[in-house]
Amino acid sequence: MMASRALARSVAKRFAINRGGETIIRPFAAIAASDLAPVLGQDENSVFLKWSSPETQNFTHRGILAQDECKVWKRMEKLDRIFNPIDQLFSLSFSLSANHFHASLTRAILSSHFLFSTLSPQVTTLPSGLRVATEATPYSETATIGVWIDAGSRYESKETNGTAHFLEHMAFKGTAKRTAASLEQEIEDMGGHLNAYTSREQTTYYAKVLKKDIGKAVDILSDILQRSALEQRAIERERGVILRESEEVEKEIEEVLFDHLHATAFQHTGLGRTILGSADNVRKITREDLEKYIKTHYTAPRMVVVGTGAVDHDQLVKLTESAFKDLPTQGVSTKDAITSDPGHFTGSEVRIRDDDMKVTNFAVAFKGASWTSPDAMPLLVMQAMLGSWDKNAPGASDVTSKLAQIFHSNDLGNSFMTFNTNYSDTGLFGVHVATEKNDALDDVAFAVMREFQNLIYQSQPEHVERAKQALKASLTLHQESSTSSNAEEIGRQLLTYGKRMTRAELFARIDAVNAETVKETAWKYIRDQELVIASIGATQFLPDYNWFRSSTYNNFY
Repeated sequence: MMASRALARSVAKRFAINRGGETIIRPFAAIAASDLAPVLGQDENSVFLKWSSPETQNFTHRGILAQDECKVWKRMEKLDRIFNPIDQLFSLSFSLSANHFHASLTRAILSSHFLFSTLSPQVTTLPSGLRVATEATPYSETATIGVWIDAGSRYESKETNGTAHFLEHMAFKGTAKRTAASLEQEIEDMGGHLNAYTSREQTTYYAKVLKKDIGKAVDILSDILQRSALEQRAIERERGVILRESEEVEKEIEEVLFDHLHATAFQHTGLGRTILGSADNVRKITREDLEKYIKTHYTAPRMVVVGTGAVDHDQLVKLTESAFKDLPTQGVSTKDAITSDPGHFTGSEVRIRDDDMKVTNFAVAFKGASWTSPDAMPLLVMQAMLGSWDKNAPGASDVTSKLAQIFHSNDLGNSFMTFNTNYSDTGLFGVHVATEKNDALDDVAFAVMREFQNLIYQSQPEHVERAKQALKASLTLHQESSTSSNAEEIGRQLLTYGKRMTRAELFARIDAVNAETVKETAWKYIRDQELVIASIGATQFLPDYNWFRSSTYNNFY
């Protein structure tokens, strides 16, 4: 019973809000129903139905009252370790209308899958500057252990472009104590999964393993990051692999389009260069280039070790401190690297005409916001408002996005996707279109540009609210899809924000956006602003740059 009292006090103190004289629980502030259900001995749906039943649920200083309060009290004692109750003595008594709660639940796009959100991860900074972050999942038997590094292709020079990606490939080709074959065999023997990827600003190495193999995963990751062999024969073999990969990427029109979009938007800067690097560069990259990149950018202060799932924070801190003791601590800081090569945005366009292509792809974008900009969240809501659409997708005719309705009803194309890409100091906000209607490209362009202007002049509260709910649902599904996606969120946020944003904080920031915020942000980023265009296909039918530019200030109404 004492545990129940502590639990009630903790829940109320941390998550209660007062609305119209009635104290209610914020709907997004607690743990997942999938986590709560096993403790209560019920399935997820029954947990949800109990909370949304027409009866009034009473929270008092004694605990939680329900139809079978004694059993609930007994089960609630097991929740102490999850909620980490606050050890403060005070008397509390309030009531919660289940109908009111259910309405709030619906508005926040919460379902039976989660009534409560996870707590913030534990973060420890080692003396070297290396950070260790964990977010445990109750009852999980698997874990994702990864290293997120504040290093990517934007930190390369024109001559060494492609080094970060080349280095990612070399990490799996043997170390000072493991051959490539033994490394592969060790992962297979664990039944684990080892992978890596490189982006413009970050490089990630991660392993998905069973709980009992976390120590081995940490050892492997530390080995490939600190003691990669970089043998010349392996370098030459991998050079051929990367060149073949580049050839395959050239067949992916969307990849090529966005590389061109970055190249024209961020001309003569690191952000404008491709991740793989040019074929000429790949042929020239040397072992010395790789070693210099490691020494300069693979430093402890620019790394985060993340563990999610079946992890214990203290254990991972000890493992990391022991395994990663050889990391360089001195190098170029991310701030200095960006200051020396900022992502300057240049209004411009690039067209690649190919009349033999059946489908024309084009993207139009404005300068966007950085990760930490206060405009980042309104732009994310604006992205949800414009939405995406694919005529071959199930339910393509059942859409709420105005742009999607126009595309569907007028048969303007195959698909479109709104994108909002953030970087440390800038971003890109725009729409990518794929269409076979080459003779109607002017109509397609008109529809896109008019909807950009609609954000300025026609954003209605109901449209904004609908987009906010969709955004909340999307963020939640991504966070809860797997331990690896959760680890990715933690690693990226610690590198970009310097902290992990809880679901409660994310939702609060989303809720702070209203129709006026959208209009003001759209005016700032779209109204009479420079833009970039990249197109591939029958580009002669696409309006010219001057038309697009004038569409940022011409009123369509």
